[in-house]
Amino acid sequence: MALTDYFSGLQHVGIPASSLTEAETFWTKLGFKKIGDFPVGNVIFMQRQNLVIEAWTGDDIVGKPGAINHISLDVADAEAALVEAKKEGFNLIDHDIQHLPFWDKGIKFFNVQGPDGVIVEFCEIVK
Repeated sequence: MALTDYFSGLQHVGIPASSLTEAETFWTKLGFKKIGDFPVGNVIFMQRQNLVIEAWTGDDIVGKPGAINHISLDVADAEAALVEAKKEGFNLIDHDIQHLPFWDKGIKFFNVQGPDGVIVEFCEIVK
């Protein structure tokens, strides 16, 4: 299999914020609703139809035009996807699976870096 066989599409876009309250207000005005609030990581998730925005505080890129930290692709098996990413020679930011306590059972993910510093996260929401 190839890495492309492990993801089904966009999971979310990661946009750092200076204030989660202001970010939530802004995205709400655009028709998004909050679907996740994780004080442990100072993170919120806002959704409108099939687009999810992840906002968090504490990133140096905040306030710069075009400040998108990463795009996240939805994977069913993060471990298998990481094996393929290694085989295919992607520029790995994470050489091991990372974990965060988001959603009911957490997430598993890893990041690769593309041209021009683009970060692509491969993220599995644990079921």
